[in-house]
Amino acid sequence: MLTLGEASPWGLAAVALLWLAVWTLEWAWWTPRRLERALRAQGVRGTRYRLFTGDVPENVRLNREARTKPLPLGCHDITPRVLPMFSKVVEEHGEPSFTWFGPTPRVMISDPESIREVLSNKFGHYGKQRTTRLGKMLASGVVSYEGEKWAKHRRILNPAFHHEKIKRMLPVFANCCIEMVDRWDNSMSLEGVSELDVWPEFQNLTGDVISKTAFGSSYDEGRRIFQLQAESAERLIQAFRTIFIPGYWFLPTKNNRRMREIEREVRKLLRGIIGKRERAIKNGETSNADLLGLLVESNMRESNGKAELGMTTDDIIEECKLFYFAGMETTSVLLTWTLIVLSMHPEWQERAREEVLHHFGRTTPDYDSLNRLKTVTMILYEVLRLYPPVVFLTRRTYKEMNLGGIKYPAEVNLMLPILFIHHDPNIWGKDANEFNPERFVDGISNATKYQTSFFPFGWGPRICIGQNFALLEAKMALCTILQRFSFELSPSYIHAPYTVITLHPQHGAQIKLKKI
Repeated sequence: MLTLGEASPWGLAAVALLWLAVWTLEWAWWTPRRLERALRAQGVRGTRYRLFTGDVPENVRLNREARTKPLPLGCHDITPRVLPMFSKVVEEHGEPSFTWFGPTPRVMISDPESIREVLSNKFGHYGKQRTTRLGKMLASGVVSYEGEKWAKHRRILNPAFHHEKIKRMLPVFANCCIEMVDRWDNSMSLEGVSELDVWPEFQNLTGDVISKTAFGSSYDEGRRIFQLQAESAERLIQAFRTIFIPGYWFLPTKNNRRMREIEREVRKLLRGIIGKRERAIKNGETSNADLLGLLVESNMRESNGKAELGMTTDDIIEECKLFYFAGMETTSVLLTWTLIVLSMHPEWQERAREEVLHHFGRTTPDYDSLNRLKTVTMILYEVLRLYPPVVFLTRRTYKEMNLGGIKYPAEVNLMLPILFIHHDPNIWGKDANEFNPERFVDGISNATKYQTSFFPFGWGPRICIGQNFALLEAKMALCTILQRFSFELSPSYIHAPYTVITLHPQHGAQIKLKKI
């Protein structure tokens, strides 16, 4: 009998190919078929599985078709355009129903009580969807970790996002907003009017804010990271179409090579910034005026000289990348849709302006008064309801779980459709697709009878750590704009929300500004 050392290379190759064939069959056919039978046995209906790709090609086709059909101005019923595949499946198969994300079934759960159970995750039975190699290149950090690693990172990050720390960043918010509106003011015609696309304006604003609040004196390097991250997000979307081709990531395609280049440059820049900050703190220099300084100091306190208790430099790099993607993207999306919606509803724009001028006049808003703005807060909540930056969350089952009377097998993805729930007439009433900030007049908890009817920042223990940062920045920007300008939609504006990881305006957000 031949030993392993005596086996021929051809024999080893044959064994390896056989193992790969069995693994591929298990991954791409046997497991999906087993999970499909288990779901259908529970009465859950859905699409038929297609080898390797599942519903991805059909999803791409329906998205492409939807993007050729803009919505009427003033229409907030955006779900069929933004999520056409899921809208079609729910219409055909009811709720809950499933689609296929490659070889993995994705069940859409839209019952608020079931969503509360999944997001509270008391017993650790519902985990995050596995992050792809491509997704990790954009950002991972605390948002993608689980178990003890998540708990450790969240514990270390919490001090940086305490409201007292965010309060100290308000002057940065204010200065960036004033620089933006001054630039708008200088572009005005002699009649005091101008037109601009506010979408890239708000991307630049929030990029400036996160660069300065995260990296302070290393702002210029931070801006470069922001530009690279933005390019990486665009390339990631292109790559998702090939995500289910085994080994595709390792092919030297132009997109793959560029994403690796971006990853290396971002890590090099961040490693240099973090190293300088750590040396400064060890030398006794104060470095807690920005998020990175707060994070590094918190990490040093937590580890107390024991590396295993704190974050590694690579861990901190991932959290800094997440600062960028979450901190810049969420607020720019919120501000863009807020100006679009207030242009469609000038009566609410005027009510917001009256409140802002009553509290601040033409002076810079202060922290305490910003938190007392009722109308502005109601408007931001209603925009987040109708146009949530993230349109769905996903979780997966670790073992067989009974949820809403249905037994879901292990390794099933659960899709929590924020957009569907935020627009559900059974939850919000007949005017669910209308802009009505009054529904939040008594706060979020009294807007509906369900705790998880409104969750633009997630819910439960994993609720977004930066939500107060994002809302305070949005309030400051909106107040600064309302103090200086009135605005309406440009005739060139096309109402076409669609997703590029978050909810973007497909053709920009062209607004006509008038100086007041």
